Amino acid sequence: MNAEIISVGTEIVLGQIVNTNAPFLARQLATLGITADRQLAIPDQRDLMVEAIRSAWQRSSLVFVCGGLGPTADDVTLAAVAAALGTDLTVDQDHWQWIKGTFKQRHKVMMPENIQQAKYLTGGTPLVNAVGLALGSWYERDGHRLVVLPGPPREFKPMVTREVMPRLAKVIGQHTQITSRTLNFFGRPESELMDEVATVTADLTGVTITSYVQPDAIQVRMTVRNQAQAEANRLLDTAQAAIVAKEAPFFFGVGDDCRLVNVVVDLLRQRGLRVTAAESLTGGMFQSTICSVPGASNVFDGGLVTYAATAKEHLLGIAPEVIEKNGVVSAATAAQMAEKSREKLNVAIGLGFTGVAGPDSLEGQPAGTVWIGLAIEGQPTQTKLCHLGAYRGRQAVRRQSVQAGLQMLYQALIK
Repeated sequence: MNAEIISVGTEIVLGQIVNTNAPFLARQLATLGITADRQLAIPDQRDLMVEAIRSAWQRSSLVFVCGGLGPTADDVTLAAVAAALGTDLTVDQDHWQWIKGTFKQRHKVMMPENIQQAKYLTGGTPLVNAVGLALGSWYERDGHRLVVLPGPPREFKPMVTREVMPRLAKVIGQHTQITSRTLNFFGRPESELMDEVATVTADLTGVTITSYVQPDAIQVRMTVRNQAQAEANRLLDTAQAAIVAKEAPFFFGVGDDCRLVNVVVDLLRQRGLRVTAAESLTGGMFQSTICSVPGASNVFDGGLVTYAATAKEHLLGIAPEVIEKNGVVSAATAAQMAEKSREKLNVAIGLGFTGVAGPDSLEGQPAGTVWIGLAIEGQPTQTKLCHLGAYRGRQAVRRQSVQAGLQMLYQALIK
């Protein structure tokens, strides 16, 4: 099955935003053996859109049109698709009532144009938008399929994984049985990880293994084709056992949606432990990440942001001589931040984050230098020095610091 991806948006064409949707979709399709051999970005111009969609429809058995489903004047994607296919648009009345109820609940004024977000291609199937307002569309005719998806990545990705991929899997499954499993790792360069994975799976046949670098993890996807479910699972189990035996310190879970923070929060909950943190360069990002998990209140009461040295002294009670002797960016300060925060909140676990987010150096330490402390009741305090990639920018250093802290905590919890 050949596929084409048409990304709609003048801002994409002008380079004002980076198109992350098309690469994400292409990677997802590849897991089913579908190659998106044509990818096109076009502006929000109806005539150009109609021409591009007609050509793709004639040429390919699977076409994706992404973006331009909002209620504003330049959101003409759905109308252009309908014109190109010679069909109409239908209002999903249940979804339209839901949109109106959402506006009422939020005390927002609704515009007549908002009804556009409740429309889908006549003769097709509406696709649920789990985190937004605009429906997607799945349309089939004469052996061809066209899928219309919203543009915002936070809406686009869930619709792809929850709505589109299961439908495509059924279509592909009519011809090819595909079984996949995703393993998640942290703390390793992708090249090193995959070299070792290749070594330990060299004698296994029938399993294709690929990797995908995510912001907070490296995903290793194992795929088996044209095998009965029981045999496919046996092959995947064998491959997983070999890989995890080699990479156990860096492995944290199975599944496309597995996140390290969710795993950590669940482990804390299972063990009846509560966590806190004192943060400097991360400015509360660790605590915010913990709170992004539903049920975080079971393991987290609060924490401190102690950005300046004086805040570390006054709020945490760190002795001035500790900072004077060792510096803010030091193992001693990170350890004190972890210990004092744990004591202040009266919980089992405390973490301390201190370092140089950049772009400038601090105390002679280059950007990307980060110390993390981990204090667990009844155990010696641990500290870890991280040399993070400052070339990626200040925010990346901060995010990587949070992930490094989660990694320390995870490894302590599974011992």
